Amino acid sequence: MLLLLRLLLAGISGAGVYFSFEPHGYWFLGILGITGLYISFMPWRGSFLSAKSGALVAFVHALVSYLLLLPWIGELVGAMPYIALGLFLSLYALLLGVFGVFIARLRFGFLLFPSFYLAVELLRSSAPFGGFSWVRLGWGQVDGPLAWLAAWGGPALVTVAAATVGTSIAAVLFGTAPIATTRVDTPRSAHASLFPDRGIRGVALIAALIPFGLTYLAHLGVNKPQHTTETLDVAAIQGNVPRLGLDFNAQRRAVLENHVDVTNELAASGEDVDIVLWPENSSDVNPFRDRQARALIQEAVDSVGVPILVGTLTVDEVGERNTMQVFDENGEPGDYHHKKYLQPFGETMPLRDILIHVSDYVELAGDFKPGEGPGVVNMANTVVGVATCYEVSFDNAFRTSIDNGAQILTSPTNNATFGFSDMTYQQLAMSRMRAIETDRAMVVPATSGVSAIVQPDGTVSQSTEIFEPGYLVEELPLRDSVTFAVRFGWWIQLVLTLFGVAGAGYAWWVKRQPRHAMSAKSAEASRL
Repeated sequence: MLLLLRLLLAGISGAGVYFSFEPHGYWFLGILGITGLYISFMPWRGSFLSAKSGALVAFVHALVSYLLLLPWIGELVGAMPYIALGLFLSLYALLLGVFGVFIARLRFGFLLFPSFYLAVELLRSSAPFGGFSWVRLGWGQVDGPLAWLAAWGGPALVTVAAATVGTSIAAVLFGTAPIATTRVDTPRSAHASLFPDRGIRGVALIAALIPFGLTYLAHLGVNKPQHTTETLDVAAIQGNVPRLGLDFNAQRRAVLENHVDVTNELAASGEDVDIVLWPENSSDVNPFRDRQARALIQEAVDSVGVPILVGTLTVDEVGERNTMQVFDENGEPGDYHHKKYLQPFGETMPLRDILIHVSDYVELAGDFKPGEGPGVVNMANTVVGVATCYEVSFDNAFRTSIDNGAQILTSPTNNATFGFSDMTYQQLAMSRMRAIETDRAMVVPATSGVSAIVQPDGTVSQSTEIFEPGYLVEELPLRDSVTFAVRFGWWIQLVLTLFGVAGAGYAWWVKRQPRHAMSAKSAEASRL
């Protein structure tokens, strides 16, 4: 019965994590979701959860969260691949549950668990096939005060801060001292006399408040006028996509024509701009091999008279590329960015030769090759950092851009396949957090929406509606400053991860000690 209650709490807390993400944005539910998960691991009325049961509890928590977060994946390929992905991602939670129950038995386990949670999160975001970083806990905090900590440690620090508040609430509510039991493998902490339960609750209360104090300090360094060197007038184009009545090739050309038409509208409006940004796949017809496509892009460049960044498909000696290509004010090709972080099972197909015999869905996946460039393009003497669509979820994408001089950022995207789903809002939340992390303005041009202009403090100053053509124009700051997160974020992430892994190892060691001691006593008794 107690296990069923734990599973119910784990499922509810997983739903809470989901509702912290956009478009809902109830950031505090993400924190309470971790509170519920940690309580599920804690001793209840003298009953200690086993490692197997802990794995099941964590799996249920994760599965509920991911099944609610990721239905948009099924928009193209149907429900089964989406459910399979949710199940696969939830397998990482088994590791979290096994060690989570050991950590929850420690008096200060609530301080160790957040870093171990991060370690599992980073494992899921890295392997296999580059991982899946879309479901990181920190993304759900973009509307809350903890988001400011991204400027100090990126999404990793935001995740740990949110989890720390969550576990500390659990400790304040229920304490942490193990309840007396007759089980020989369940020790009381050696520090119980030094830190009675009341003292632990006091420490937990302070631990819950500290992240918000740090948030205030982090906020003081973000989006300050003294960091602005110049300004740039930027336009984002959303051409929209035709929905019905065209074959595949005609659809592609119509998307390009739509973006040319909206760019012409921008030129006719008299708006003064320095650069124009088109979205990913705005020209799915390769302009280097198709004369009509090149002519259409030239028409758009001639109408505005400034450089345009065009999302297109190119081919070189390596293979097919997802490319953001600059066409300068004369229409000549300039810098380009080949997408580095490709979406597995979408833009690439791992184990293609094997899986082709398992599912027909393999044929839908692309065969793009990753790029290796600096993550920047030069437009109108301005260095623009580029992370195309899925790339925005990877920490190194924009950190590399800023290392190479990016003064302003853009994340061109194509979300048309995913309809009116939550996907576009979840992705925009990542762009907003990247703006805070880097202290840079961010422009998000999307083929079908939501396109947005994001200020360095993460606020959206302008946006479009989904599946409506339009353009956004705004004067944005250029920055040459480098935040602590960009400079040292990788090291902060490493230290927190090692702390979490060491904490999990310590909890496992402590759990085993009484058994070893009892075995030694039994052996001694038998010798006597």
